[in-house]
Amino acid sequence: MLSIRKVKTKSGSIAIQVVIYQGHKSKIIKHIGSSKEEEGLLALQQKGKEFIKEYTGEHSLFPEPQEKILFVDRGECISVTHQFARRFLLCCAKECGLAEIDPLLLDLSIMRLIEPASKLRTIWLLSHYFGITYSQRIYRKIPKLIEQKTEIEKRAYTLAVKKFNEQFYFILYDVTTLYFETFKSDELRIEGFSKDNKPQQPQVVIGLLVTHSGFPLMYEVFPGNTFEGKTMLPIIEKFISGHKKTKPIIVADAAMLSEERLEELKEKKISYIVGARLANANLVLVKQIHNRLQDKDGAIVRFPSIHGDLICDFSAKRYKKQLNDLNKQIKKAEEFVAKKSSGKRAKFVKKLSKEAVELNKALIEKHKLLLGIKGYCTNITESDLSNQETIARYYNLWRIEQSFRMSKSDLQTRPIFHRKEDAIRSHVLICFVALIIEKYLELSTNLSLRKIRDLIWGITETHIQDKLTKKIFIFSSPTNDIMSSSLAELAKNWKLLPH
Repeated sequence: MLSIRKVKTKSGSIAIQVVIYQGHKSKIIKHIGSSKEEEGLLALQQKGKEFIKEYTGEHSLFPEPQEKILFVDRGECISVTHQFARRFLLCCAKECGLAEIDPLLLDLSIMRLIEPASKLRTIWLLSHYFGITYSQRIYRKIPKLIEQKTEIEKRAYTLAVKKFNEQFYFILYDVTTLYFETFKSDELRIEGFSKDNKPQQPQVVIGLLVTHSGFPLMYEVFPGNTFEGKTMLPIIEKFISGHKKTKPIIVADAAMLSEERLEELKEKKISYIVGARLANANLVLVKQIHNRLQDKDGAIVRFPSIHGDLICDFSAKRYKKQLNDLNKQIKKAEEFVAKKSSGKRAKFVKKLSKEAVELNKALIEKHKLLLGIKGYCTNITESDLSNQETIARYYNLWRIEQSFRMSKSDLQTRPIFHRKEDAIRSHVLICFVALIIEKYLELSTNLSLRKIRDLIWGITETHIQDKLTKKIFIFSSPTNDIMSSSLAELAKNWKLLPH
């Protein structure tokens, strides 16, 4: 049987040895080390016990409690990790039904929430922060991630129903654009109307469908020169075909309004609330609307139209802002007329000939009549949805605009650096998965991603190694901040923090 022996050396130190006694003789199996200090001897004895356990492979029926002794002067910090943040986001992904998706897709999405970066740097960050190793060969696998899109959208729908009790009476639709860091175009990456103010660079158009609370449900990627009005129907039809029991009312902004688009919605028997472009209405109708509202704050009128019903309301606050903007535009137009220049961006300048221009007074008068007025077009009758409710539902569009801002700023969805179509679509899918997790946390805690990131990143694990025994001790940082925040309940439910 192996045992630990202390032997005094010629130098006056005490040597720690692992020996085996055979009869009256002892045989040294391992010389552990020597020390003159009591604390050093304790550490060497502990190291000897660990050697015996590994050497024999036998475990005592009554094991001694392991001594967790770290002498400060022998300690060395070898790393600081953020495993808590990863565990927290993995638990959140599990709550969202995303735990079983491809691990690469999940890791790339989680890193998008923590520190958005290129795929190459993301691989390094995963290794640096969490010890997760991927080779650069993942570039071959990334394009295949798009195969999981349909399944992920199904899980997003299920989560919206079960967790947030969404009824899908109303779903919101809007589009945005994502540009590329290149000037080369192809069938998907094409120059078009850029919402990022990058008209010279190719882009793609993203159509996004969200619930009335802003939770993402479905998206599609379209070529960069696609008119945004043509993107709506394919996504809505796909959503309805996948969830046949739903009969949603589509809410979208004025950019979606055209006779052709609305006629398609009516043919498909899809209800809608869409922003109306009153500036394109004829002067007779504009005067009717103005006369009925009489510049009364909160006044609402309803008119029949070929697109259903046109609802208009007046806001004194909106009037004040629009009047200020109108006066600036008129001043700018007057300056161009004085210079006898048509001015490409002067709204109220009317070109008579190559050299002659004048102020477009008729257009100015029309815009003055529309000051403070906003229009909404719907095919829902007033008996089914009141004017006030229709307007309130339209103003929920800020939620989808918020989702776009979250994806562009928090997740840094653009610029895109991929060239091939499947890789581009997979990049958008990675950002969509990250958006699901981000929106889940926001709706559950009322905290922004920046605040959540600060809280979970603030909990670190410091790894201290004993330079003599090489044993590593892990110390977690205080959890006071997260325990006093609205993340505490989630962390406790997921057993990440003590109750």
